[in-house]
Amino acid sequence: MTDRIRILATSDVHGYIYPHSYADGSSKDIGLAKIKSLVNILRDENTLVLDNGDVLEGSPLMYHHFVKTPDEVSPITRAMADLNYDYINVGNHDFNYGEEALMMHLQNVGAPCITSNFFYHGKPFGPNYVIRQVAGKKIAIFGIVTQYIPNWEKKSHIKHMRFVDAYLSAEATVKLIKRLENPDYIICMYHGGFERDLVNGRLTEDETGENEGYKILRNIRGIDVMISGHQHRTEAGKLYDTYYTQTAANGAELACIDIYPDNNTIEPRILKADIDADPDMLKLFEKDEATCQAWLDQTLGTTNVDLRVTDEFDARLHKSQVITFLNKVQQEKTGADLSSNALFLGATGFGRDITMRDLVSTYVYPNTTVVKKITGKILREYLEKTAEFWMIHNEHIVVNPSYDWPKPQHYNYDMVDGIEYTIKVSNPVGHRITSLTYQGNDVTDDMEFTIAMNNYRATGGGNYNMIKEAPTISTDLSSMVELLANYIQEHKVIDFEPVNNITVIK
Repeated sequence: MTDRIRILATSDVHGYIYPHSYADGSSKDIGLAKIKSLVNILRDENTLVLDNGDVLEGSPLMYHHFVKTPDEVSPITRAMADLNYDYINVGNHDFNYGEEALMMHLQNVGAPCITSNFFYHGKPFGPNYVIRQVAGKKIAIFGIVTQYIPNWEKKSHIKHMRFVDAYLSAEATVKLIKRLENPDYIICMYHGGFERDLVNGRLTEDETGENEGYKILRNIRGIDVMISGHQHRTEAGKLYDTYYTQTAANGAELACIDIYPDNNTIEPRILKADIDADPDMLKLFEKDEATCQAWLDQTLGTTNVDLRVTDEFDARLHKSQVITFLNKVQQEKTGADLSSNALFLGATGFGRDITMRDLVSTYVYPNTTVVKKITGKILREYLEKTAEFWMIHNEHIVVNPSYDWPKPQHYNYDMVDGIEYTIKVSNPVGHRITSLTYQGNDVTDDMEFTIAMNNYRATGGGNYNMIKEAPTISTDLSSMVELLANYIQEHKVIDFEPVNNITVIK
């Protein structure tokens, strides 16, 4: 139809091109090659194709690229250029590999970046907005990204950047567009999610500024469509006169928003990537994929204990020994008294023969290691916070639903080695640590410890503000996967002693 305007949008692709699992090779309906097939079917002369950020980090293919060939244009950048986007936004994970990696991506992706709320070397990085004429209608488009990035990202990665409040930026931009352009439609790309339930408006998380999608929908009049992201949810609907979408991660879904000016209707929908992958894109990246797969299959060393994860719930409830191993490596590398790690969603663990595939399937983020100095008082507050992960339901220990919805946040349940402690889940929040000892002695408030943890947690990620405020002793700029790989290759055969130091009871 000539009077139909179509917006196609991806978000949170996280470096996935090929439609398979890197953990076990199984086929999956994910990846930009499948998205391209959808786009090829849906795109016409009245279509805009947008990406809402978080593309550079997440897949083993991209991790391999940044380890082995960081000076070359990345596979996902080339894939996006092949798909021929019209405009892109950036996401928080696009800063994970540093300024040079991001700039190389933006210079080669083949589409203008229109993120308007961050400054680079003191100047606005993107335009306030762009104007496109589609099907005879004037469309204004702008992009914003969560301003919470400095709370997670390494300072060296964003040292020339400054982030402006996303909500205030959107508010000002919409006013500017209305005053100067009088467009037919305003489209907002927001790399952030929803802080409230979209049905009843209740808060679903602390109002930190990380996610402000609901606030934007409720308070800013004039946005016709908001493409959200960050939380990896499947959402399409209308709230407070604005239509919105959000898609699942890794190229599993494509947002399609059809605008019909003749009868002034808008129809948002989410399409699954359950389609054959585009053969041309698969062929284009055959060499990249084959090189990555060979690298993943390298055997690095062996261990005397099987560290595979078969049940994630049990692995958290009883602390999988793969966590003990991760903590052991951090402690030995840093010399810290204590060490903490979380079991990430979908983590596979290791068999007795450990490969790179095992490492990148178990530790899926490019985190680095930070050592903090904390007191016994802060340690107890930290453990009380992580104990909120559990709750009692029908007399059984279960995961607190807030860690599953609106976004899975199992990475915010930390397990600490170097101490022994008990979590009594039936106790009130804040009073669940009933036993806490260090080397056989009760931990007192004035004791001092050094603790190794990932940089996300060290900056207060997951609302661990007590950790954010603690002094930083040292930072290792090597990724955790790199630390693990080097450790395993140095030792070759690892004699591992299981440690059962955490007890979780009703």
